[in-house]
Amino acid sequence: MQARTGKRAWHATIALKAIISFCIGTALTIGLPGTSRPAFASEIPTFTVDPTWPKQLPNNWILGQVGGITVDWQGHIWVIHRPRSLTDDEKGASLNPPRSKCCISAPPVLEFDSDGNLLRAWGGPGEGYEWVGREHGIEVDERGFVWIGGNADNDNAILKFTLDGKYVSQIGTIAPSKGSNDTTQLGKPAETAIDKEANEIYVADGYGNHRVIVFDATTGAYKRHWGAYGHVPDDAKQAAYDPKAPVAQQFGNPVHCVKIANDGLVYVCDRINNRIQVFKKDGSFVKEWFFEKNTLGNGAVWDLAIWPDPKQSYLLSADGENNEIRIIDRENGNVVGSFGHNGRNAGQFHWVHAMAVDKQGNVYTAEVDTGKRVQKFKLTAPEALH
Repeated sequence: MQARTGKRAWHATIALKAIISFCIGTALTIGLPGTSRPAFASEIPTFTVDPTWPKQLPNNWILGQVGGITVDWQGHIWVIHRPRSLTDDEKGASLNPPRSKCCISAPPVLEFDSDGNLLRAWGGPGEGYEWVGREHGIEVDERGFVWIGGNADNDNAILKFTLDGKYVSQIGTIAPSKGSNDTTQLGKPAETAIDKEANEIYVADGYGNHRVIVFDATTGAYKRHWGAYGHVPDDAKQAAYDPKAPVAQQFGNPVHCVKIANDGLVYVCDRINNRIQVFKKDGSFVKEWFFEKNTLGNGAVWDLAIWPDPKQSYLLSADGENNEIRIIDRENGNVVGSFGHNGRNAGQFHWVHAMAVDKQGNVYTAEVDTGKRVQKFKLTAPEALH
């Protein structure tokens, strides 16, 4: 009897170990179908808003709609805003006679450190170039150049400056667009990305054109371009987005972002079509993911930031129509988390338009329409960087 009881206990122990092993295995992989990377909850980034960032601007300055935000190689945060978007009550001190004590528009380009201190500010019309009509998009490369664009009717160029705001050169001109297959002129470009090793600049082009186009970052020489699925882009009028219709074979307007991962994959925001398309650097199509496919209005995919862990495990995606940031597994497109909500309080958004992330995993966001602000979200899960 004692031997039989011992045998039952031994079998029970083996069964319990098998169940525990199965449960652990399931817990490691749940939510990440088709991958072998464990989905520990502590690996997924989480954030809390820093309501003190940035610090009060000097000179009675105020921001208008913030058309772009980026983090440079030093960890400094660069912002481009739209002075002409300020209302009279917002810029009351600049009127003649002054309407109120506050405020005066800040220069269009501002540089902050991670603590929110203003380091530099410049921009606007100058000698040798024509400034854009509505500021949109900013990128800073490791060679020390600042690239800016615009999306007003004739903003069909990107302009290149030094860190101190000295004009260097431009690609395209402030003049009418020539369409999505012209190699000299842009079409209201939304955003740029730098491939440091190849010395190339990728342009999400844009609010007028339906393509990604690549140039030499030093000479401005044309390299290549492509549309959705790697097709030759087409400027034929497109039907309004319909979630029940067949998927669009061309990018809608705007082609709103382009990002380059360390493994050579290129991510493109097709904002109005609620999708991210993924390419190789030569324009070969790899895959696409849809998000909040029933979203109408201005679409659900506005900007992307690549997570700074060694594997670049996640994409963070700004959704200005639903006013949230999605955390996306970069391997399979699964949404593993989100933060933000429509609203006016710290940590909420109104038309979150652009975003960036620094090497410490802090997220910076920019809002347009009546949002007109930047915010910082501190990483609260440091394990997500390992």
